Amino acid sequence: MQAVGKEDPPKPENASKTLSGNEDDHLKRRVDLKRWLPPVVLLALFLVFVIRLNQVDKVPIISREGQTFEKGVVTAIIQDNLQPNGTRVGEQVVRVRMTTGELKGQEIETTSSAGFLFGAPCVEGMRVIIMQSIAGDSVVSSVYSQDREFQVLAFAAVYLLALCAIGGWQGIKGALSLVFTFGCIIWVYLPLVYRGWSPFWTAVLISAITTVVSMWLIGGPTRKTLVATAGTVAGVVLAGLFSSMFSFATGITGWNVSDIESLMTLWNTGGIQVGGLLFSGLLISSLGAMMDVGMSIASAMTEIQAQTPGISRRDLFQAGMRVGRDMMGTNSNTLILAFAGGSISMLVLDYAYDLPWLQIINSNNIGIAIMQGLSGSFGVVLGVPVTVAMAMLLYTLPRRHQEAA
Repeated sequence: MQAVGKEDPPKPENASKTLSGNEDDHLKRRVDLKRWLPPVVLLALFLVFVIRLNQVDKVPIISREGQTFEKGVVTAIIQDNLQPNGTRVGEQVVRVRMTTGELKGQEIETTSSAGFLFGAPCVEGMRVIIMQSIAGDSVVSSVYSQDREFQVLAFAAVYLLALCAIGGWQGIKGALSLVFTFGCIIWVYLPLVYRGWSPFWTAVLISAITTVVSMWLIGGPTRKTLVATAGTVAGVVLAGLFSSMFSFATGITGWNVSDIESLMTLWNTGGIQVGGLLFSGLLISSLGAMMDVGMSIASAMTEIQAQTPGISRRDLFQAGMRVGRDMMGTNSNTLILAFAGGSISMLVLDYAYDLPWLQIINSNNIGIAIMQGLSGSFGVVLGVPVTVAMAMLLYTLPRRHQEAA
């Protein structure tokens, strides 16, 4: 009699597939963890650094004891200063209901000057900022300006929303990059300069940090990102070097700026290197154009190399230079026009006063405007071959895996 053994239970047909799928999911999670863990750790360390950096005691330059800026709403115009011809002369006397501060909920009578820099043409219902000093029962106040906080923040929010809505995922990353750059200027650059660091090298540091983060957000951890980052930083440094040579040759320094009298107070009280602020501002102003050139060239050369894998280094370099030459003119114009636009009021005054050529070309303000425009453009022009050369070398290196750039 033959022994009958038990048959093995039938295995599901998709068992091997399920096991393989689980292994793939586990491997994918490990890859994602390896990709995102270093940036998250670096971001956490950077935030700790920023918090510690901003723990600084500022030396008071002027006494503001008892002086505050508060919000209020104009409830009545007691005495207006509007003239029949539409101009305003002297001061308005207005009644304001305070919405913040010690006098919140109370109505005070105050004045609003007719100046262009301070005061506001008050009307009933206008939200204003009140500058007040309280000492016991004595209150001294005046209208500082119209309250623009909500409008400014609203326009900034609308821009970011439009960037995200139209740009999609890339727009979201661009918005994050913009916020990060602005935060670095406020919470890293300013505290470092206030602590006595060189404004020039601090600007280089900020440019490098913001470029790395921005390029990583846009392009990810790829060779293209590395090329764009290196090209941007190289262009910024070259712009700074050219501005230094221009300063040495012409005698124009950071001490020739129009508000040097106020800056001297910072130098005397806090040891801030105010002479380097002009050049550091130039680097930060030209950073955007440098990033545009760096990423555009790196992206174009990536596509060229991907479409023609066997392309020689010489041909790849020449193709990159053709792309870069097309960008030189437009980006140089962008920088020169940006600095010219910032000086347009001064140019109109010079034209109206019909100043002689020798006075105009040798004035400090004109020299500074020319230096800023030319130095930024010089960084773009020299940054193009540097970026192309780095892309040529890096893209033609042998790869272990044919990953996308």
